[in-house]
Amino acid sequence: MSELQPVKKKKKLVNNRRKSRELVMKSIYRGIINQFDINQIKKDIKDDPDYSKADEVFYNHLFDGVIQNIDELNIEISSYIDRPIEKLSPIEHSILCISVYELIYDPAIPYKVAINEGVELAKTFGGIEGFKYINGVLDKVAEKRRPLEFSKH
Repeated sequence: MSELQPVKKKKKLVNNRRKSRELVMKSIYRGIINQFDINQIKKDIKDDPDYSKADEVFYNHLFDGVIQNIDELNIEISSYIDRPIEKLSPIEHSILCISVYELIYDPAIPYKVAINEGVELAKTFGGIEGFKYINGVLDKVAEKRRPLEFSKH
């Protein structure tokens, strides 16, 4: 006779892409604070406790995309903010780089998802009212960069 095993409750699945975005934000943040040493950042991020919960392929895609387009992203961000980009908090700057990258270079991600993910990162890691600022900037970027998608909503 077999013993009855206790029924294990299923844990809520972690949003792996959200964890990946968090890790990309931490990586970009580190690059802004220190100098970008991409290989070292990628090596060190693997020690983050959340790394095992993240989608590694998505992390690499997003981080590499932001890094490869950082100058264009900074120019784009600068055209929507009310201060020099150097005056943004490194957290806000990192979040904007990720979300603006997704809005411009990754049309498979709906604009609302890119905005929402940026706002959620800002709520978790940013200043008290930082998410409102992020939301306002990203709305403007989406209106310009995703006009057809934006106008439907």
